[in-house]
Amino acid sequence: MIIYNVTINIEDDAATAWLTWMKETHIPDVMSTGLILDYNFSKLLSRQEDETGETYVIQYLCESMAHYEKYQSEFAPALQAETQKCFGGKFVAFRTLMEKVS
Repeated sequence: MIIYNVTINIEDDAATAWLTWMKETHIPDVMSTGLILDYNFSKLLSRQEDETGETYVIQYLCESMAHYEKYQSEFAPALQAETQKCFGGKFVAFRTLMEKVS
């Protein structure tokens, strides 16, 4: 199993709208690709002393590297562009790729 991890820090003034958009639009759009088996959506509780905004972690579970690569090439650019269109300048994100260890 491949875990595609997206960590996002969203500014306080956009956090409520972004959270609603993630739940109602973005995550359903990602899941509708058929390449993601499941996901976990979490709010990070620990934070640095000088950190602002809210930080969330979305972990998308892919059956294989091939499914992840297909998602990245066929769907991710448009989905990321839509995120930029809606919330550009209000967030920072970093992405990591992991393999589940049994």
